[in-house]
Amino acid sequence: MLKSRVFVNCFASVCCASEDSEGLFEAICSHQSGIRAYDCYVEDKFVALGKIQKSFNIEDILYSTCRDVLKQSGLENFEDTLLVVGSSVGGMQNSEEIFLKEHHYKNINPELHNINAIAYILKEKFVFKDDISFSTACTSSANALGYGYEVISKGVYKNVLVVGFDTLSQTTIHGFSSLGVLSSSTCKPFDKQRDGMNVAEGIAVVLLQSRQKEQSIEFFGVGYSSDAYHMTHPSPDGQGAKMAMRRALQSANINADDIDYINAHGTGTPANDSSESCAIDSLFPHKPFVSSTKSITGHTLGAAGALEAIVCVLALQKQIIPPNTNLEAPENEMLNYVYEAKKKELRYVLSNSLAFGGNNTALIFGLPR
Repeated sequence: MLKSRVFVNCFASVCCASEDSEGLFEAICSHQSGIRAYDCYVEDKFVALGKIQKSFNIEDILYSTCRDVLKQSGLENFEDTLLVVGSSVGGMQNSEEIFLKEHHYKNINPELHNINAIAYILKEKFVFKDDISFSTACTSSANALGYGYEVISKGVYKNVLVVGFDTLSQTTIHGFSSLGVLSSSTCKPFDKQRDGMNVAEGIAVVLLQSRQKEQSIEFFGVGYSSDAYHMTHPSPDGQGAKMAMRRALQSANINADDIDYINAHGTGTPANDSSESCAIDSLFPHKPFVSSTKSITGHTLGAAGALEAIVCVLALQKQIIPPNTNLEAPENEMLNYVYEAKKKELRYVLSNSLAFGGNNTALIFGLPR
């Protein structure tokens, strides 16, 4: 059976670095980080976080970001569109605020607590044909994009709206703090002196469609793996990430040496970066350009896959490779790191998302064939 082609036609985002996607790409290229240090989240400790610098009203920002995409799309509504949400914490922040204020759970709305909370909120504003939500930690919205790719390529849907969403939840921040992986300064992915990650919040909305438009970027393939090496640590040799990337290449029907740029997961933690760099080094001997953009956005957890997919799409549209920030002394000198925004002919780019439990997802985007 012939597969339908899948295109990224519209997108919008909000994160600590910018309230729109163009501003985000500019911030990445000019090394303007949105990460700041705070002493109000973890007792007796400064932690650097990616907080959106305005009142974070979940309903207003979700609605306005999706409305922006609808306006771009030319669609009258989302009635023939599948909604696919990827989130790590769902509406947990809303529940925390109520509990910390009232010291009781009686006024917590279960519909606004779980992973389906994002879809629940959006369905009060828009009508969708159906919806499904994914929560696979830091691969949530990457898996949501992968699902969207699959249902369009198989002819089940023509329009899929993918929403990646996560907020700065106390539970999440303290969870990562207990693991000892939070940095007190802006993270340094792949650097020898890296000392941890920056938890962040963000929204990324991507409209996938089966029809090509003038500015379309094609979504060529997706690869998954679940190596389950450890609950929180990736395998040191990067076999899980390598398997996901290899499967993405097979899905896209291209070779490893076709990839021009890799947007790495690159969290800034010692375990992740060494494992991922091993995987990239072993699978891509032709040394494509590599960067992590999390020193600008922080790690937006469940939203990261969709947010970084937008970065990849903009890189292809602009033919500019986004640089690393804070990378001074690479631990793995075999990778081809980008230190400044680089004008370069790009054909295919790959984006990695790696999660706890060995859940790994790789996405491939490119110029339409």
